[in-house]
Amino acid sequence: MLRLALKGALSRWRRLALSGLAVVLGVVFVSGALVLTATLGGSYTETARRANAGTDVSVGPGDTISAAGVPAALAVRLADVPGVAAATGIVSADGARLIGADGKVVPSPDRPRLGVSWPGQARSVQLRAGHGPQRDDEIAVSTALAAAAGVRVGDRVAVLTLQPKRTFTVVGTFAYADTSQQVVAFTEPVAQVLMLGAPGAFSSISVTARVGVDARQLRDRIAAALGADYRVRTGEQVSLAEGAARGRSLDLTNNLLLGFAGVALFVGAFLILNTFSMLVAQRTRELAFLRAIGAGRRQIIVSVLAEAAVVGLGGSVIGLAGGIGVGALVTRAPVVVPASAVLAAFGVGLLVTMVAALLPAVRAAHVPPVAALRETAAPERPSTRLTVAGAIVLAAGAGLLGFGFASAAQSGAPLILGGALVAFAGITMLTPALARPAAGLLGRVFVRSVPGRLARLNAGRNPRRTAATAAALMVGVALLAGISTVFDSATGSVRRLVADQVKADFVLSGDANGVTRTGFDPAVLTRAAALPGVAAVAGLGEGGAVIDGQPAYVETVTDVPALRDMLSLTAAEGTIGALGDDQILVDQRAVTAAGPHVGDRVTVRLPRGEPRQFTLAGIYTDTDLLTGWLLPASAASGFKQPLPSRAFIRLHPGTDTGAARGQLTALLADSPEVGVSDRGQYTAQENAKADRLLGIVQALLSLAVVIAVLGIANTVALSVLERTRELGLLRAVGLRRLQTLLMTAAEATVISVFGALLGVAVGVSLGAAIVRALQSQGVTELSVPFGRLLAYLALAALAGTLAAIPPAARAARLNILTAIANP
Repeated sequence: MLRLALKGALSRWRRLALSGLAVVLGVVFVSGALVLTATLGGSYTETARRANAGTDVSVGPGDTISAAGVPAALAVRLADVPGVAAATGIVSADGARLIGADGKVVPSPDRPRLGVSWPGQARSVQLRAGHGPQRDDEIAVSTALAAAAGVRVGDRVAVLTLQPKRTFTVVGTFAYADTSQQVVAFTEPVAQVLMLGAPGAFSSISVTARVGVDARQLRDRIAAALGADYRVRTGEQVSLAEGAARGRSLDLTNNLLLGFAGVALFVGAFLILNTFSMLVAQRTRELAFLRAIGAGRRQIIVSVLAEAAVVGLGGSVIGLAGGIGVGALVTRAPVVVPASAVLAAFGVGLLVTMVAALLPAVRAAHVPPVAALRETAAPERPSTRLTVAGAIVLAAGAGLLGFGFASAAQSGAPLILGGALVAFAGITMLTPALARPAAGLLGRVFVRSVPGRLARLNAGRNPRRTAATAAALMVGVALLAGISTVFDSATGSVRRLVADQVKADFVLSGDANGVTRTGFDPAVLTRAAALPGVAAVAGLGEGGAVIDGQPAYVETVTDVPALRDMLSLTAAEGTIGALGDDQILVDQRAVTAAGPHVGDRVTVRLPRGEPRQFTLAGIYTDTDLLTGWLLPASAASGFKQPLPSRAFIRLHPGTDTGAARGQLTALLADSPEVGVSDRGQYTAQENAKADRLLGIVQALLSLAVVIAVLGIANTVALSVLERTRELGLLRAVGLRRLQTLLMTAAEATVISVFGALLGVAVGVSLGAAIVRALQSQGVTELSVPFGRLLAYLALAALAGTLAAIPPAARAARLNILTAIANP
């Protein structure tokens, strides 16, 4: 039976190829994500090792929030620890941005831009030209930065750091451990001031062990000598931690790829199920004959599953090769193929294929031999049980949705999301019951022609097959429609929020660099307030903190009353007025029944300085325009970046906005990363990241639609094989080749439109439920992207029709006598 199954799979390889392609695409996503993560993760760790070459033990601040580094005197203290050969202070921090000849900051989208103290000829640095910085107005730059900026030794360049723009002379270029890293090297005193904001401090101290002293033993000695105030790690531990930190930047990409792998395989499962169901139906005589000569039910099941295993195995092998190829194309490092990628490729590919083929296999084994020998194909079975089960599941999903909508915002969100998914499963189960009436309704478009009437009848002839084919397309389109609805609602909520609450005429805002935005010179705020026509200016700084032992993100405000008026802030408790140096404000989201309440004292620990006590002066109603905690401007010096990062500006009525924008832009000449935006531009800037993410999601989800379209082509191709005799008879009674082609293509169009319409309806409903669940996160406006949905619908219908042309052409070219003679 096994040999027979393998020969059968080889003889039907064209029919199974499209099913195998679905497995290939899913496995490429899975293995590609794992290979990419392992390759880049290993590359990051190796780069970190080169950067930390010569460091046996590293000593840094014990507090992870601290930005002030460690005191320079600690290096002298460490030199006295037994086993220490040398202790060297290092300054290294993100945020040194060089301004190119075009007046813009040299971009570095996927690497931090480091500012360091010149390390001399360390093993991690190799001088390429010139010499290291020796004076306060000199810098050396990495070769990657020199190439990106087009600068050479002797050029005068401007650099942005934690302080406003300063000009330096490039005196040298050097190769850094990470050859693509943009690095600016200052003299040690300048690096301490510009990168740490703390003269006489270091980011960390690199300790070299004496010959024969183990790094771990030396780490333990240093840790015992210093106590808990400092973080002591071996150089290898630092390298692993830095590599892991860089690797975490891949988490979103990795999760996206794995998520879309799941979608591709889920959609592919419909295609595999449909393919094997049709193959089993076409092989009824063959299987019945095997049963008649002694083959048992188990052997029949094994033979069908063996064919599925061939498809799954072939798809897994090709998919794994494709995933490795993706890793090689994306990275320039040697490709790392982890065991998890191999196991996942074969495990997932085989599992999905075998599970999808199990139902057709069981169905084949239960066909009575005598009954099967009397029929050329298995009769269409009633779908009453499936319809009843689908109705029950849909009702359960609707019930969960109802409970979720009636619950509080926080407790209702899981019920809403769960109910939406359960309802989605119920609709999928009900698809066969909808297939025949939907095919009849949609097919009315074609009833004026004979091919159209035949296509309408063919689409509704086998509701299970039509439903399975349409369901695959429904899943892809539903995900596209649902995600588009959520993203459109999110961006619409931001637009509504800005329109309703922002009363400022202009916003000064820098590019987001990680979490914190780029800062600008505080003097800009003073000069802007003095401009003619400017009524009010409120500047904001931002950064991380620890408040009453809990991590928080806080902002400083230069003028609270002005900000209150421009952002329509209202007091829920206390007052929102000018803040004293020891006062703080917070929004309602940070307040629980236990507090804090107005008048309470809270302990705030910023990256620089000692913890301070602040009195809560007021609680304002929630707004997504602010992070929550508001401190006076005097606290900005405690941030890692003490510069303001945003400013809201209101003009007097009647002021020429064009002239005011020009004057504000001139004030920001030394801050090329900061721009002047009106409310519309500010909204677009806030939504830009969501728009980019939506584009990526749409591109990846489109592959699921491609798989579903391949399923339509496969269904039509197998349907043509199944109806060979019928098509021959139609041709014999006068149906022309063109009419045969149009009939087959029209059948595919009906199935495509049915699946796409169902997908749009389900997707919008699913998206609306998710929007409702995200209300507490600020997504308050339901916005349905009708134009985009119509485009999805049209593209899906067109793609389904085009995919059916090759099998339709094959049907049109059938030899009439050969087709009639086909059993």
